[in-house]
Amino acid sequence: MRMLFTGREVAGVDVLRWPVVGGFLRWRHARSTLQLGLLVAATLVVLHGLLGPDIAPGNLATVLTWVHYRGLLVVALLAAGNFFCAGCPFVLVRDWGRRLHAPARLWPKRLRGKWLALVLFAAVLFAYELFDLWALPRATAYLVLAYFGAALAVDSIFKGATFCKHLCPIGQFNFVASTMSPLELRIREPATCQACRTSDCISGRRSVEAPQVIRQRGCELGLYLPAKVGNIDCTFCLDCVQACPHDNIGLTVRAPGLELADPRRRSGIGRLGDRPDLALLAILFVFGALLNAFSMVGPVHHLEHWLSGALGTSSEALVLGCLFVGGLAVAPLVLLGLAAVLTRVLTEDRRDSTGRVALRYAYGLVPFGFGMWLAHYGFHLLTGAFTIVPVTQSAAIDFAGWPALGEPLWRWAGMRPGAVFPIQLGCVLLGTVGSLTVLHLVSLRDYPNRPARATIPWAVVLVLLAAAAIWVLFQPMEMRGMGLIG
Repeated sequence: MRMLFTGREVAGVDVLRWPVVGGFLRWRHARSTLQLGLLVAATLVVLHGLLGPDIAPGNLATVLTWVHYRGLLVVALLAAGNFFCAGCPFVLVRDWGRRLHAPARLWPKRLRGKWLALVLFAAVLFAYELFDLWALPRATAYLVLAYFGAALAVDSIFKGATFCKHLCPIGQFNFVASTMSPLELRIREPATCQACRTSDCISGRRSVEAPQVIRQRGCELGLYLPAKVGNIDCTFCLDCVQACPHDNIGLTVRAPGLELADPRRRSGIGRLGDRPDLALLAILFVFGALLNAFSMVGPVHHLEHWLSGALGTSSEALVLGCLFVGGLAVAPLVLLGLAAVLTRVLTEDRRDSTGRVALRYAYGLVPFGFGMWLAHYGFHLLTGAFTIVPVTQSAAIDFAGWPALGEPLWRWAGMRPGAVFPIQLGCVLLGTVGSLTVLHLVSLRDYPNRPARATIPWAVVLVLLAAAAIWVLFQPMEMRGMGLIG
C-alpha cells in the first residue's frame, strides 16, 4: 500500500519540457500574460455589468461569469489543473498594490486554516440563490469589484498569499477540485533538493549582488516542494519553477484523485486525516454540488413552498436558510455519521471516534462531487456555448455605438439539453466510480485486515448520493442567464 503513494515522484511526462506549451509555461512572464488576459475579461464584465443592459442574457457580466467562466473552470481543472488560479487577475492587482504598500504582518495563527473560507464558500452559494445573482448584471459586477477589493485589502496588510490560502471561496473550490487534475508540480530528482542549501523554491531567489533583495519570490502558500504532496493549496503559479536555480521542478502527469487517500504528511498542510477543516471543506464541496444543482430544478420550488407553510413565514431568506442547513449540515451529518458508526461496528474499531472516521472517509467523496459540479456547470456551458458571440457583438454596440463586430447573432446558443444529458450522466457515473476507488483505498490504508467491510457503508452512501444526483439531472433545469437566447 505504501508503494502506491511513494513510488517514483516524477512520471514519464513532464509538461514543462514540451516544446511549445512547456516553453511558454517556463517563460518568466507566462503568469502575467494569463493574468492580463483574465483582467481584460474581468474589466469587460464590470463595465458591461454597470453600463450595459439589465437583461441577464444580453449582458457580458452574467453570461461570461455564470455560464462560461464556471464551465471552463471545471473543464480546465479536469483537463490540466488549477490554471485559473495561476491566471487570477485579483493577484495581479494585488501585486501592483504591493508596490505602493508592502505588507508587514503575518496572518493570525488563530485564523489560519480553512474555517473562514468554509463560511465564505457557503455564503457565496447562499447569496447566489437568495439574490438570483445569475439574473443581475449590476450585482455581478459589484461582486467582481468586491473580490478585487478584498484581495487587495487583505494582501496589502498580510504577507504571502493570505487571501488565496485562507479566505478565497473560488480558490478553495479549485484546491479541492484540483485533486482530480492529471498534473502536479513535483521535484524531478530528490538528490538535487537534498544537496540544495538555499531552498529557493519556498524562500525565493535572491540577488547575488544584493542578497537582501529577492529577484524571484518562492511559494507564497508555504509549500516546500521536496515535501509537497498533491495539489491542495497549490495555485499553479509556477513561482517555484522560476525560483529553483537547479531546474529541478516538473509539471508531471499523475493519477487523478490518488492524493485523497495518501497518508503522507504534506508541506504546509500536514496529514489530511488531521485536518478537520479540510475534511469539512471536502464535505461542503460534495453536498454543495448537489444542493446547487437541486436549487435549479422545479421540485425545489414545491419544497420551499412547503417549508414556508410549515414555518409560517414568507421570508425567502429563512426558507432558503433552512434548505441550506438541511442540505449542507443535516444530510452530511446523518449520512456520514451513520456510515462511520457502521464502519466501526463492521471492523470492530475501538481506536478512533466516529467523527474522526467520518472525516477521514469524507475525502473519498470528492470525485463524485467533482463529477456533479462538472455535470451541472457543463450543462450551462454546452447549452450556452455560443451565446458569448451575440452578447459580445451586443456589447460592442453598447460601447462603440455601432455594430463594430456585426449585428448580434441571437440565434446562436449551443447544444440542446436532451443532447447534454448523456454527458452529464457520464460525468456523475465516472465520479462515482472514482469515489468508490478512493474510498476502498482509504479502507486499505486504515483497515488493511478488513477493507471490504469498512468500505460497504460508504459504498451505500455513495449509491444514495449518485441516485440523488441522477434524479436531479433528470429534472428540467432552469436556463439561467439564457432566457432570450436560442
